[in-house]
Amino acid sequence: MATVLVVDDEPIVREVVVRYLAREGHRTIEAADGDSARGAIESAGPDLVVLDLMLPGTDGLELCRWIRARSELPVIMLTARGEEADRIVGLELGADDYVTKPFSPRELAARVRSVLRRSTPASPRAERLTFGDVELERATREARKGGMDVRLTAKEFDLLWFLASHPRRVFSRDQLMASVWGYTAALDTGTVTVHVRRLREKVEANPSKPRYLETVWGVGYRLVA
Repeated sequence: MATVLVVDDEPIVREVVVRYLAREGHRTIEAADGDSARGAIESAGPDLVVLDLMLPGTDGLELCRWIRARSELPVIMLTARGEEADRIVGLELGADDYVTKPFSPRELAARVRSVLRRSTPASPRAERLTFGDVELERATREARKGGMDVRLTAKEFDLLWFLASHPRRVFSRDQLMASVWGYTAALDTGTVTVHVRRLREKVEANPSKPRYLETVWGVGYRLVA
């Protein structure tokens, strides 16, 4: 059972989300604004945050930035249709996933289940991948470049591990969504693009001219060891 913090200023939305998450066996905490959400994160230590972008006071983007500066706590954003720019900014800040309003509560519950599964550390085993001066430890979910620790979100680690596990193999954005996120995107694959861009900024010496994370134009991405 995981503890999920649901942050939304609409009581009806919180009620529906909490009800469906409770059916999944999760414990839930509610917050109607960003300031209350901060307090809940500090006092209750949730395992995941479902975060609406449009909040009174501290908005969702600012709260996401605050969370990511302090921890790798998984975040799923709730965004309204037409807020693509905010959604991209949220992913850039380190959100793990997003759901567009109006949304299916069953879909949100599935996204929560998927993100929690991938953010839970694997059982300890001696499994390591390396490419260039980058090292990945699966058991501890740690990454290092040139011997220095690199902070990756849960989804960034999953994506990098998946690509490093299949060197030189090209994957389309849809294939990566299915393999790493656990579902296929009906319309938008910007999630993959944003995560690849963030990974390049963290593991490439020159992100504008990547050595490892290559774009295969018209197809997708691959990792070249």
